[in-house]
Amino acid sequence: MKSTLLLSLLGILIYSCSSSKIGKKIKYFDENNIEISKSKFNRIWRENRLYTYGDSVNRKKLVLKAKYGKISNRPLLETLLENEINIKLDSSKPIVIIYYPGKDPCNSNGVATKERIKKWYGQLKEGLNQIAKIKPIYIYKDNEGLKKYDGIVDWNKDPEGIIECLFFKYHYPCNSFVVISKEGDFISYFSEWRNEYVWNATQLMSK
Repeated sequence: MKSTLLLSLLGILIYSCSSSKIGKKIKYFDENNIEISKSKFNRIWRENRLYTYGDSVNRKKLVLKAKYGKISNRPLLETLLENEINIKLDSSKPIVIIYYPGKDPCNSNGVATKERIKKWYGQLKEGLNQIAKIKPIYIYKDNEGLKKYDGIVDWNKDPEGIIECLFFKYHYPCNSFVVISKEGDFISYFSEWRNEYVWNATQLMSK
């Protein structure tokens, strides 16, 4: 369901996603968005195993694997998710979102069978049920490459790009996840992860 009200709420929740203008000289930024030299950029990247992303053709930035933050109004996010993907959320419990950015070399490779994929996601679901009596929500930006999950995971289109803009500004390889507490605090983890990471984040966001 798309309504004028829901679309107007997006303006409250979404961070600016505008692109930088194209320039000639490449600038380098650390994980705190402070400009640094190319040599320092490469040194920090090698020593800390951070991810690097080009948020435009003339900017490269280091990105931490995990991020802690707070959204301004969780009830509005709940309303958008409930109306756009037809689910019912419990406002007293965490929200767990698994995010698929689109096909890339990381999530399109591998030899896992359908049975193994089903078992892995079944364990994720069971663990979340034991911890908080909740189910994960599966959101995608681009559904190319999701055929292998047919009959296992129900993926939903990111409503108005809200999840991408709030939590996943860059295309992190494979999948990522975010856990949001009832107060709006969140932990997001970028790229490859294990079920235990989601469970631990959910336990923390349940307190």
